[in-house]
Amino acid sequence: MTRTKICGITRVEDALAAARSGADALGLVFYEKSPRYVSVQQAAQLAASVPPFVTLVGLFVNPSEDEVREVLRHVPLDVLQFHGEEDPGFCAQFARPYLKAVRVKPGVDLLQCAARYQGAQGLLLDAYIEGTYGGTGESFDWALIPRNLPLPVVLSGGLHAGNVADAIRELRPWAVDVSSGVETAKGIKDASKIAAFINEVKRIDVQLSR
Repeated sequence: MTRTKICGITRVEDALAAARSGADALGLVFYEKSPRYVSVQQAAQLAASVPPFVTLVGLFVNPSEDEVREVLRHVPLDVLQFHGEEDPGFCAQFARPYLKAVRVKPGVDLLQCAARYQGAQGLLLDAYIEGTYGGTGESFDWALIPRNLPLPVVLSGGLHAGNVADAIRELRPWAVDVSSGVETAKGIKDASKIAAFINEVKRIDVQLSR
C-alpha cells in the first residue's frame, strides 16, 4: 500500500484533518525562507496534537548541527528530511532515520544519489526549480526516475488528487508527498482536498492489488 505524507503543516486543525483522513506522516518545515515555516514552539504545539501512529517528519534545508539538535530537544520528530546539500555524514548523526530529498532534472544521476545516501530510509524526489527547495507545486518528468533505484522512493512535486493515481500506477513509489496540492493558500490546508488526495491513493492501491 502506498504511504501518504502531508507536508507543510502549520495549524493544529490541519494536522488533525490529515490524521483523520488516514495520512501516514505529517511534515513540519524548519526552513525560515519557506511560507510554511514553523518555529520550534509552533512545532511543539503541533506535535502535541498529533494522535498515535502518525509519523512526524521534520524538513530542513542546509541547517547547522545545532539547529537540528535544538528542534529535536523540543519536538519529538520520528524522521528527518534534508532538502539541501547536506552530506551523508551530516544526515546520519542525529540518531533518527532520514530521507534525502533530491531535486530532479535531466543530468541528475539518481542511482549515484542512492549509492551516496545508502544510509537513508529513502529518496524523496521533487522538482528542480532554481533557487527553491520544494513546495513549489511543480512536477517533473517521471521518466527521469530509474526503475531499479535501490532505495524506497517518496514521490513529491506537483501532486494532487487529479494526478496522484497516474503517478502511483506508473511509478509504484513507496510513498507520495503533497503540500501545495491540498492547500487553499501556502501553509493553509483544505480538509476536503486532503481527503480527496488520500482517497485517490487508496482507490488506486485497491485497483492495482486486484
